[in-house]
Amino acid sequence: MIRTQVQLTEEQARALKEIAHRENASIAELTRRAIDQWLQTTGAIPMAERRRRALAVVGTFRSGQTDISERHDEYLAEAYRP
Repeated sequence: MIRTQVQLTEEQARALKEIAHRENASIAELTRRAIDQWLQTTGAIPMAERRRRALAVVGTFRSGQTDISERHDEYLAEAYRP
């Protein structure tokens, strides 16, 4: 193991202490778990593999709309409108 130092906000430290107590785990263990999860979902997948996965789903879903290439901005604005 490599020892490192991380600075947390008071709120982060308080939340971690509560979770550590509830799960009977150390803050270091919780930190390692969080980093492992982050690595699995982001940095650990090479860009070429991300592209391959993205291209694999192209065309597999149908919206029923025939003018998406012309009106995509309008559709996105509508989808993200609060």
